Amino acid sequence: MIVDAHQHFWDPARADYPWMEADELAPIRRAFGPADLAPLLQANGIDASILVQCRSALEETEEFLRIADATPSVIGVVGWADLTDAALGETLDRLRALPGGAKLVGIRHQVHDELDADWLLREDVQRGLTAVFAHDLAYDFLVRSRELPAAIATAQAFPHARFVLDHAAKPPIAAGGSTEWAERIAALAACGNVWCKISGLATEAVWDDWNAERLFPFVAHAAKCFGEDRLIFGSDWPVCLLAGSYGEIKTALEACLARLGPRVRDKAFGVNAAQAYRLASRVGAMK
Repeated sequence: MIVDAHQHFWDPARADYPWMEADELAPIRRAFGPADLAPLLQANGIDASILVQCRSALEETEEFLRIADATPSVIGVVGWADLTDAALGETLDRLRALPGGAKLVGIRHQVHDELDADWLLREDVQRGLTAVFAHDLAYDFLVRSRELPAAIATAQAFPHARFVLDHAAKPPIAAGGSTEWAERIAALAACGNVWCKISGLATEAVWDDWNAERLFPFVAHAAKCFGEDRLIFGSDWPVCLLAGSYGEIKTALEACLARLGPRVRDKAFGVNAAQAYRLASRVGAMK
């Protein structure tokens, strides 16, 4: 079972996506849905995917669960819910009861867009995370280097919870990397309850001037930190289209992972996602 653990659907004609307003994002400012992704999965040998939130709205999470219910290849949804809501537990119960609710595997918030670098450490957010983990859900960290100290403290505060770091914390690849990023994700990896998605890397490079060789040092560092059991492949489609096609992204990341050994590559393309998101029952049912 080959899993793309990070892809999105959206339609700017039906909802607002504040992060999509920049001029350089115009090429992806259109609708993308299951019918667009299906032939790409087939062409690239991908069996299933995890659909990840794009905006801070419960309506999107509800829609994604409906899509997952109608789309067998979507075996998990990482949705959004308000971590600061005192009634979050009731909201999660309601989401779980919806069609497709059994495919809710995680929650995510765009933490790197918060003004407060320590937003994750707020008392109300930590209370919300407690509710997330009480429902046996993972939490996806969407952070950059600035927010990594708060992510580290959060992972330490919930040692029995499951966390997934999206896009390897968006290393500054176009700028040649940074010691701060390298040191901070190493510190996060020291928390054994955090997995790392090797996703979204090409769009952190120069969009029209990148290749697997330029991505490899960042993949290799993440692998050194997290080990073969906690690396997860994700395409970040359709955001990735800013830098390359689905096939180009998948081929480049597979080449990087293969250089680290076949076990690293094979686990990153399925087994590790199944463990991080508790997908075993769904994967087993699709075999």
